Amino acid sequence: MIFVSVGSQLPFDRLIKTIDDWAATHQNETVFAQIGNSSFIPQNIEFCETIDPINYSKRIKDADLIIAHAGTGTIITALELGIPLLIMPRLAEKGEHRNNHQLATVKRFLNFPLIKVVEDETLLLSTLNQMLKDKTLNTDKVKTTVSEKLITTIKNFISE
Repeated sequence: MIFVSVGSQLPFDRLIKTIDDWAATHQNETVFAQIGNSSFIPQNIEFCETIDPINYSKRIKDADLIIAHAGTGTIITALELGIPLLIMPRLAEKGEHRNNHQLATVKRFLNFPLIKVVEDETLLLSTLNQMLKDKTLNTDKVKTTVSEKLITTIKNFISE
């Protein structure tokens, strides 16, 4: 299952629309999205605007892949659980955030084995397709690559 999350603060229509369009031609993939207060209503994926913490946790734990904005909570959770993460940061110039702090966030995660970072819709789709094709969603293999020390280091970096 692919879990898509845009966080709780702002909508991210560009991400949701891209995944919804992709899902129209990949009906064998199960996709669930938490879309926030979006003006775009998906037609090809299951979704909700908000999700309570218990159901959010269940969705994330059930996911083979998480696709999200560059929210630090989602990044830490994916790393802790050993779930591959595909990140597309919000861009201020597209009116998706107040500034480009998400670009600064993703620069810290460019070489992590669990994380793929893309900056546009075309790269999102090609990276998603490549991850599925390569079967890089084997979480048993991935979980062994993330140490507790790495998670602690990331948490400390973010809180500083």
